Amino acid sequence: MRLVVLGLSLSSSWGNGHATTFRALLKAFAARGHDILFLEREVPWYAANRDVTDPDYCRLEYYADLERLEAWRDEIAGADAVIVGSYVPEGVAVARFVQAHARGVTAFYDIDTPVTLAKLERGDFEYLSPEVIPGYDVYLSFTGGPTLRHIERHYGSPAARALYCSVDPEAYPPLDVEKRWDLSYLGTYSPDRQPTLERLLIEPARRMPERRFVVAGPQYPADIDWPANVERIEHLPPADHPAFYSASLFTLNVTRADMIAAGWSPSVRLFEAAASAVPVISDRWQGLDSLFAPGREIVLADGPDEVVRRLQQGDAATAAGIGRAARERVMHGHRAADRAAELESHLEEAAAARPRPRLEAAC
Repeated sequence: MRLVVLGLSLSSSWGNGHATTFRALLKAFAARGHDILFLEREVPWYAANRDVTDPDYCRLEYYADLERLEAWRDEIAGADAVIVGSYVPEGVAVARFVQAHARGVTAFYDIDTPVTLAKLERGDFEYLSPEVIPGYDVYLSFTGGPTLRHIERHYGSPAARALYCSVDPEAYPPLDVEKRWDLSYLGTYSPDRQPTLERLLIEPARRMPERRFVVAGPQYPADIDWPANVERIEHLPPADHPAFYSASLFTLNVTRADMIAAGWSPSVRLFEAAASAVPVISDRWQGLDSLFAPGREIVLADGPDEVVRRLQQGDAATAAGIGRAARERVMHGHRAADRAAELESHLEEAAAARPRPRLEAAC
């Protein structure tokens, strides 16, 4: 299969979770014998922070604007499938261009589904609009559960299918390193995640000054009152993630408000930490127990009391047991190889259901 992907970023993981998601998925998809071209919009903040420049599993190319996307018309037209990702700059115009010229299957891969749907309901069409959704043969969604039927019934998608994030186990192995932190968190600053981070990490850190905590990720405001025992790491390249996780007794998963409301929205960090055999303390949302067994493969917490109690009572052996169980679950259903097989199936299903009319090109 010849696949073209227009995604937010493959080259830079700075300030986004899309890059690691695409890297794991496309590497596994290429391993199934497929040929992949990734087209990335050239923007200065990713250009200045690239940690992948020449992937061996796909061809990575850049386009400066919509006018220059025209240079890739033949590649898009000749592909067996074309995927456009969420948060692609000028994504509605990109959708029109792809739907007008692609002769193969077209798909939208939404790595931000609850956020996307909330934006649509507000009339915010930053990268997707209701008008272009029916023109995609399949809507691949970060979120499963009832949301899939909503996308089909309310927005007219011909087929909405779950395609959760995943992890490349080779890139996230358990490492035998010294434990530096009792609780860690890896994630870019988000206003709607910050209250949960306050409850489940910052407040426990205040109550346990003898324990060690760390928050890694960019864009946190300078006026946050970090306790003295909370270490800050501004940016952590993906290559350093396994060592970061493995140096943590527990790590924290924090979910955005829209994703908690929708449920069935696992973060890529959840799978990466579990693959590293590090026990995860997570906030609660519907569908989480279908991915990891609470108490055995993951720890759920509503507030600081539960986190403090877990850190006080949990010994290293118990924590390690939860981490091993979580890794076992990831290895049987949440590897990138599993998602690549699902992607292949979804694209083949969509191809069998075509042909469909295309929208007129915007450029």
